[in-house]
Amino acid sequence: MIRAHALTKRYGDTTVVQDLDFTVHPGTVTGFLGPNGAGKSTTMRMLLGLDAPTRGRATIGGRAYTSHSAPLTEVGALLEARSVHPGRTAFHHLMALAHTHGIPRTRVEHVLDLAGLTAVAGKRVKGFSLGMGQRLGIAAALLGDPAVVILDEPVNGLDPEGVLWIRTLLRDLAAQGRTVLVSSHLMSEMALTADHLVIIGRGRLLADTTVTEFTTTAGGGSVTVLTPRATALSELLRGPGIDITTTPGSDRLEVRGTDAERIGRTAAAHAIPLYELTPHTASLEQAFMDLTQESVDYRTTTAAPTGALA
Repeated sequence: MIRAHALTKRYGDTTVVQDLDFTVHPGTVTGFLGPNGAGKSTTMRMLLGLDAPTRGRATIGGRAYTSHSAPLTEVGALLEARSVHPGRTAFHHLMALAHTHGIPRTRVEHVLDLAGLTAVAGKRVKGFSLGMGQRLGIAAALLGDPAVVILDEPVNGLDPEGVLWIRTLLRDLAAQGRTVLVSSHLMSEMALTADHLVIIGRGRLLADTTVTEFTTTAGGGSVTVLTPRATALSELLRGPGIDITTTPGSDRLEVRGTDAERIGRTAAAHAIPLYELTPHTASLEQAFMDLTQESVDYRTTTAAPTGALA
């Protein structure tokens, strides 16, 4: 488990992270999101003991990262994939890390295979593409078979096959009961990969929620229902906090204040046929943009061109 409590970081008069409180639980992929300059990298560095908090505390497994006696076997991290000696081969880079923790050669060979790097294990890292370097960084993060994995932009530089690989890998790690925290700017990938979201803007916590709750709330939380017994179903659903909009002469209802599951159960219990039952959700990208619009440092506008540039 990862825990941030009142985590704050200042550089002189500039506050980069302010009073962050969140928990990353085992068994889930938690997406760590925010616009550029939101404080994500600084927060991850504080989690890993690379930056000291001005105030507050960050713990992994109930302890500060620096107190772990064998950190590679407890926490695997990728913050900067290219921080590798360019003259070393992929195999020797991982072996050097393995020697510091008594990790056997067989584990090095396993993570090379897991990352799809076996064929280039003897190649010097300076000849690696961005994607290959990223795979090597992920292999290093997994070298100690850690219970906690922290990855910053893991799909950066990966081709479509690599993106699918990391998506499957992250979900497999979570399914094994590991704690997975991943930062990314690719909302489409987070929508497919993450179970939970921690979203920050200008160093402050903006949301700590599930992907489903976040997109449903952003979409207005309404459910469209089409049934030939609209009046009867409306009467059954009505109650405190339930808002139902009907169109005279229509079989369509717009229901707010409850979810599609309850509507479906109610209809089934009273033998009411449903021709449509559609919850309205926003895309993760749109929900994220709406939430963080006041936290963006560099805002652009999109306008139709009025003529050719001179």
